[in-house]
Amino acid sequence: MKLTSGFDVTASALTAQRLRMDVISSNIANAETTRGSYVNGSYEPYKRKMVVLEPMKPSFSQMLNAQMNGSGVTAGVKAARIVEDQAAPRLMYNPSHPDADALGYVKMPNVDVMKEMVDMISASRSYEANVTALNATKAMFMKALEIGK
Repeated sequence: MKLTSGFDVTASALTAQRLRMDVISSNIANAETTRGSYVNGSYEPYKRKMVVLEPMKPSFSQMLNAQMNGSGVTAGVKAARIVEDQAAPRLMYNPSHPDADALGYVKMPNVDVMKEMVDMISASRSYEANVTALNATKAMFMKALEIGK
C-alpha cells in the first residue's frame, strides 16, 4: 500500500462532492425554468438532475499488478453518472403565463428548492469532512518527517 493512498481517496471524494454541489446549484438555478428542453414540437420543463456515486472497484488484475509493483490500488469514490429525476412536473395554475395550457396550468420543473438545499448542506458537509481528513493526513506526514530530524 502506498503512503499517499489516503490523499487519493480524499481527492476522489472532494471531486465527487464538488460535482454534486455543481449539479444541485444547477437544479436551484432552473427551479422556475418551464422551457428546459424541446421535445416532439413542444417545450418540456427542466428536469431535476442527480449525481450517482459509486465506489471505485479495481479489477483483480489491477490489484495484483499494484501489489506486485508496490504501488497500491487507487480506492475512493467516483461519479458514475448524472441522471434525470423522472418524477412528474408540478402543475401550477397561472392562465396568464405564456406556457399555460388550455386550462391555465403551467408545467413547472420537478425541483423542490428545500430538498435541494438539504442536499447542498449534505454535500458541503461531506466536502468539509474530506478537507479535514486531508489536513489530518498532511499533519501525520509532517509529524513523521519531524521524527527523522
